[in-house]
Amino acid sequence: MLQNEPTLNLPTMPAEPLSAGLTHEATYTVTRDMSPPHVAGILSTSRMISLVEDTCLEVVQPLLDDGQTTVGTRIDVTHVGTAWAGEEVTVRIRLTRITQRRLLSFDVSVEAPSGVISTGTHQRMVVDRSRFARP
Repeated sequence: MLQNEPTLNLPTMPAEPLSAGLTHEATYTVTRDMSPPHVAGILSTSRMISLVEDTCLEVVQPLLDDGQTTVGTRIDVTHVGTAWAGEEVTVRIRLTRITQRRLLSFDVSVEAPSGVISTGTHQRMVVDRSRFARP
């Protein structure tokens, strides 16, 4: 397994495949290239947000119709702790609401060996991939 590949944990599925209550978690190893340019050896906020987005997409994508995907539309998270290169962080997500079958709202948290380093919310919009095809 590559260092940045998530440890796969099967999602907890509610009665409907894509409905509120869907939960998932993925574990990632922090690498030096995930550091901000001004502080070596720690997980940057931007890379942490990327892990949150990746975890949400990982659980939702298999439940969408062919030709669909999701794009991030909003993120509101804290970053109150440190994860060092070589440590594992676990991203936990819970789909809390689906608005008009397209806007997906998640509660998210990120935990490092030192404890919870981030909590917040993330929204993703279900879109047709064709919208992003270059002419």
